[in-house]
Amino acid sequence: MKMNKGKRNLLTATLVATLLAAPMALSLPAGHAEAATTISKLKTTATPFSIEGTRTTIDTINKNNTTYIALRHLNNSLGLSTNFVKATQMVNIEGRSRSLQIDLKNKTTKFNGQQLILGSEPILQDNTTYLPLRFVLERMGYAVSYEQATKLIGIHAIQENKLKINSEVVGADGDGKSLLVHYPVISGYENTTVQQKINTFLKNEADRNIAAGSKQMDQVVEGNKKILADNPKATIRQPSFDGHYTVTYNEQGKLSLYVDYHIYSGGAHGDTARVPYTFDLATGNLLSLKEVANSNENYVSIINNKIKSQVNSSNLPLNYPFQTIEVDRDYFLNRNGVVIYFTQNEYTSYAEGMPEFVIPYTDFR
Repeated sequence: MKMNKGKRNLLTATLVATLLAAPMALSLPAGHAEAATTISKLKTTATPFSIEGTRTTIDTINKNNTTYIALRHLNNSLGLSTNFVKATQMVNIEGRSRSLQIDLKNKTTKFNGQQLILGSEPILQDNTTYLPLRFVLERMGYAVSYEQATKLIGIHAIQENKLKINSEVVGADGDGKSLLVHYPVISGYENTTVQQKINTFLKNEADRNIAAGSKQMDQVVEGNKKILADNPKATIRQPSFDGHYTVTYNEQGKLSLYVDYHIYSGGAHGDTARVPYTFDLATGNLLSLKEVANSNENYVSIINNKIKSQVNSSNLPLNYPFQTIEVDRDYFLNRNGVVIYFTQNEYTSYAEGMPEFVIPYTDFR
């Protein structure tokens, strides 16, 4: 696989945890949800749902424009299974070759072995723990839609490529630094040659980025030693290097994902490099931006126009005007189209994170 080494080197940016805004909930037996956030009683609303085309009504809670619902209402329709371990205050959700674990006591979440940020905290009400709907279901392989006019929430299973994605972890603490990197490993794919090719590539990419991050941390550690030699009472936070991946598309013979590598070397915040990959599952090769744009000769101008339009409509503040993308600009796919993003501090301030721009697949036809 040919890689653009310059683009694959670590970039400076901010850690962005993309949190989805419309959610869902889990019902637990009485007394089993002590660790969830206790709040003043919130109003429940009878909300229309279409689950795999079947209409029903389910009571939901809306808080801060986020919908919460008891998972018990969805188990039978979606084929998910849940259980609650009282001793550990752990919620387990299984289904569609996925595993989601929510630790109510320690407020941590793991998806297929990788730690995630849950976003909205669970809500405890009437002995039921409510969780964000979209956050849970989209990770479990379901599409969630919403019709503003009818208030109808639609849920249906995504027809994904037949493979499973698990996490491998590289972690180490010591010598004044901390390392914790998760990277994806696929299994169960019918073409084992392609599966091995992709897994080897992703492992090599993880190793390469870990080596680069470790080198930066070593330089920080040496600098910290000099500071402490001059001022033994100085308080210094050790440098850290973390990696977390997000699978954004696993359909139509393509697999798209990105890894955010976050390094903290001192100061108020760290920097993040986002490294995306989109694979052709027929060959195991990386797909170029032009290839996923249907080899349209005008793909650069099509993308440029869409970005400019979306910047204007969202009133996104730019440090300087956007002109054009590179022909081999980094991207990833989602269900709605090709996603181009600005790296942190590229066109916007640190606070804006990594703005994303979706260009529908139909624009390239």
